[in-house]
Amino acid sequence: MTSEAGIDGLDARLIELLEAEPRIGVLECSRRLGVARGTVQARLDKLAERGVIRGFGPNVDPAALGYPVMAFVTLELRQAVGHFSVAQHLGRIPEVLEAHTVTGQGDLLCRIVARTNAELQSVIDRVLASEGVIHATTVIALAEQIPYRTLPLVGEAARDQR
Repeated sequence: MTSEAGIDGLDARLIELLEAEPRIGVLECSRRLGVARGTVQARLDKLAERGVIRGFGPNVDPAALGYPVMAFVTLELRQAVGHFSVAQHLGRIPEVLEAHTVTGQGDLLCRIVARTNAELQSVIDRVLASEGVIHATTVIALAEQIPYRTLPLVGEAARDQR
């Protein structure tokens, strides 16, 4: 295995295999990769321990659940209140899929989904109900051009270790 900061070719091949076939077992991974079962398990444990692999759950599509409207909302926060209380508030809103502290014009960038544009307004109203939020700027996503992906990055990280 590589240093704590990187991955090697075997790690990359293991991640690629799990991405392609998420329900595959450790024994089948070892067979396809041509390494011992213990090696695969040790690699998986290390990758999970380091946070490289964050989970093995299903990849859920919000649109298929009935939430086809996606928006990116930039929040400007009241500095005296801070990020933590606003993040807690956002965490209680199921339609807020993620939130990141950012630099630039705003303080937090959120990805939000809704069933309709009218419902999106309702979700934004719930977001704005936090005493720490001063202002929200919303951009509605029209079409996904590149879906969330990590495999190209995995390959690049493995190449960097050569």
